[in-house]
Amino acid sequence: MLNGEQRGGKKRSAFYYDLWNIKYLSKFKWDDLTEELAIKKAVREQKLAVELSAAKRERNFYLSKVDQSRALSSIEECLKKKRKLEQDSGKIAKVIRHFPQKKPISANADGNKPKLSDDLLDAVFGGL
Repeated sequence: MLNGEQRGGKKRSAFYYDLWNIKYLSKFKWDDLTEELAIKKAVREQKLAVELSAAKRERNFYLSKVDQSRALSSIEECLKKKRKLEQDSGKIAKVIRHFPQKKPISANADGNKPKLSDDLLDAVFGGL
């Protein structure tokens, strides 16, 4: 009954001259339509999530490569400076690194240690 009827409303409304275009569908349930819309929405969100994860992966890869190139360029600059200093001085500058050393334990370490008495050892081990 509503097919082809004027939608109505006030004359100043933008929808005043619009017409209804409605058809009756037998054996059609509203739940079918809403279920289909929900499935489409879930699929769209899943695709969006996959695209976002791929974009994040690409961004992280790009940023890691940028950091890597910066590090390599700074290393190259340092090497260039060293080469320039070597060429200016005319001889190869050798880097000598000093590491703190511990003093070796002397062979006469027995004099520094307090000795345990034989009586104490006999008491602990039962006079073996």
